[in-house]
Amino acid sequence: MRSHVWMTIGLAAGLVLGLAAATTQHPVLVTLAASLRPLGTLFLNLLSMVVIPLVVTALFAGVAGLGSIRRVGRLGIRTLGFFWATTLAAILIGFAVAALFLPLAAVTPDQQAALRQAALADSGLVRHAAEQIPTGARFLVELIPANPVRAAVDGNLLPLIVFTTIFAVAAAGLPEEKRRTLTDLADVATGALIRIVGWVLLLAPLGILALVAGAVAQFGWSLVKTMAVFVLAVIAGLAVFIAGVLLPAVTLVVRVKAARFLKASWPSMAMAFSTTSSLATLPTMLAAAEQDLKISRTVASFALPLGASINRSGSALFQAVAILFAARLYGVVLGVPEMVQAGAAVFLASLTVASVPSASIVSLAPAFTATGLPLAGLTLLIGLDRIPDMFRTMTNVTGSLTGAGVVAALEEENVK
Repeated sequence: MRSHVWMTIGLAAGLVLGLAAATTQHPVLVTLAASLRPLGTLFLNLLSMVVIPLVVTALFAGVAGLGSIRRVGRLGIRTLGFFWATTLAAILIGFAVAALFLPLAAVTPDQQAALRQAALADSGLVRHAAEQIPTGARFLVELIPANPVRAAVDGNLLPLIVFTTIFAVAAAGLPEEKRRTLTDLADVATGALIRIVGWVLLLAPLGILALVAGAVAQFGWSLVKTMAVFVLAVIAGLAVFIAGVLLPAVTLVVRVKAARFLKASWPSMAMAFSTTSSLATLPTMLAAAEQDLKISRTVASFALPLGASINRSGSALFQAVAILFAARLYGVVLGVPEMVQAGAAVFLASLTVASVPSASIVSLAPAFTATGLPLAGLTLLIGLDRIPDMFRTMTNVTGSLTGAGVVAALEEENVK
């Protein structure tokens, strides 16, 4: 079976076991649910193991691979500007939708305290990083690490991402042969790390079963209802983003009717929905751009592969909702300064999302670290991720096609 099917089975088994234990309070079921927790901790540690190297290599390969900033020129600035602007809009929409939906899911203080206690099984790296989170002016100062290696050791991923970005921009200006040596190495390392993530995800069904069963055994139906509200909030937020940001850009800038654009984009959207991979959808996107929308090959071949690599507006919206969802579960209060930190963390983390299924969960680790949330919350998200992953990948692909159309229009092409 495909991995997402096994994850669904693991989630279902965990829900059944946890609900059975919570409802019947049978000693055997309660003991079984509790005894499975070490498997969940093992799964959590394996994910933590690859987070830092995957963030560094994926971000470096994506930025340095652009080549010289001068050579990329106007086309690159317009493409990146559109993708990054829509990502920021997606984050704001995610926070707004989460603020509206998540209060519908009641979580009692006792449940929050119990979840925080269970989260003490997190890796020491994440706990230490959460204790060291800076605020205010200190946060801005410490975005530039005095020692990037120390930042990596401490699990302080935001400064590490800033250093990696600066290093990658510098590498992008090197001569082609020297730059290619570095980007090839980063690409190979990223591929190897993604393979490790694939191996780790083989244990995901057991890890999800273990952690979900233990949590549901404690809280019963209340936790299940809370998770359902989270999934609905993500889907609603993505719908608002497409209708309120992408389609207006199509009609106002590209000068193409929304229905016409959606008809041309539908095969790509369907492919993204089923594969949950932007890269797997790239050939379909190129065909839609060149044949249906009449975007030039120059713009399409630049904007769409770049979008498949770095356009993560749907993932950023999902991550914004996920942060507020986890904060509600664990009783972490996020004020305005913390929300700014969370938004910055989501924006930077969205740049590191690999074009593979469920990658948005792994790349949430820096955002969780920046806001003091326990990494244990990621395991609940992994169990729930298949449905949001389908919708956010479809949104990412729609955003990439929209970006190609906007750039073509700004280049004075006649998009149809």
